[in-house]
Amino acid sequence: MQKNVSLTSLYFGITTAQSKYMYPILELKSGREKSLLKQHPWVFSGAVERLPDAQNGDMIQIHNHQGKLMGYGFYSPQSQITARIFEFTQQPLILDKSYWMLKIQKSYQIRQAYVQKADTNAYRLLHAEGDFFPGVIIDIYQNCAVVQLLVKGTEKIYPQITEALQNLGFEYIYLKTKDNSRFLEDLNLPGSWVDDRVPKQVEILENGLNFYIDVEKGQKTGFFLDQRENRQLLRTYSFGKKILNTFSYTGGFSVYALAGGAKEVHSVDISKEAIALGDEIIRKNFDSQAPHQSYTEDCFDFLKRSSADYDIIVLDPPAFAKNKKAIPNASRGYISLNELGLRKLKPGGLLFTFSCSGSIDRDLFRKIVFTAAAEVKRNIRILHQLSQPLDHPINIYHPEGEYLKGLVLQIE
Repeated sequence: MQKNVSLTSLYFGITTAQSKYMYPILELKSGREKSLLKQHPWVFSGAVERLPDAQNGDMIQIHNHQGKLMGYGFYSPQSQITARIFEFTQQPLILDKSYWMLKIQKSYQIRQAYVQKADTNAYRLLHAEGDFFPGVIIDIYQNCAVVQLLVKGTEKIYPQITEALQNLGFEYIYLKTKDNSRFLEDLNLPGSWVDDRVPKQVEILENGLNFYIDVEKGQKTGFFLDQRENRQLLRTYSFGKKILNTFSYTGGFSVYALAGGAKEVHSVDISKEAIALGDEIIRKNFDSQAPHQSYTEDCFDFLKRSSADYDIIVLDPPAFAKNKKAIPNASRGYISLNELGLRKLKPGGLLFTFSCSGSIDRDLFRKIVFTAAAEVKRNIRILHQLSQPLDHPINIYHPEGEYLKGLVLQIE
């Protein structure tokens, strides 16, 4: 069980640093501190006057052109984002264990207050810039914490992260990096499971529904927790409906549709492993007689050949645009997908359509869906505008963190 630790139960002081705690300094060009004054946490290479005497992943100080301290960040000399700021301050700090534990503790208390309930024991504990901790994602699956380390600097403080999670009472901790084998070798770790403790199976409750999670081989950390509230919305519309769930992965939307009393549900994904796990999850929640059929197939191909007789279609594709250069091709892909979806709905049907591409902002996504709708030439209403849940918070100074966009459309 997780511990209910209060902030007052541990010492989490941030102490003024003495000279021996000084960190390498990155100096900005004159006039290039404006974004930092607005607390945007990224320092781009074009804004840098002088690089620090530091290695990739080192913690550094960021100074303006006049030598004034503006904050602390993780150094990435080969990246366009040269530094990711985790603390804006004009005062020198000691970035010791208690500093990192405080960040995790604050995030934990927010989730305990607003997310975790008797019928939901899976949530995102730490959401990178959204929790003022760039480069770290931590998802909780009951008593298992899955940690994604996305930048080198966070790999260097992994012992503090895992200790904080152990102090909060999580029994199993799994570490993921871009190159797990190199990471484990560099730090002389025997495996990705901390302390070699491996659960027999990771099972969670989400809004009272059961899911199995493959944290080792599954996408991201094993499940898409960011769609929890949107899945619940689909449940409210599902009674008596024929529903198509494309890019279904392990069947999250399909399980909710069946729980809502859907007449028939089709799940489509190109991964046979994901489809197999999804079928197992559906059997766990219902039985072998559930009105569900899965298809291991390319979702574009399935939509092209399917009949236009669905009451609800879910379009939840992977990110088509990994960066800004990919936006034109990604936009065409989203337009094509949404046009196909709109054409396969009965009159009065609903389209749940999403983009999780961070490079596709909310306005562009609306324009993409508008373009698809114009091609179909049907009267369409927007019923809901959807986003990510509160355990995937958006740093108000970092709009790039609003990556998940969704619309629920009603088609005449």
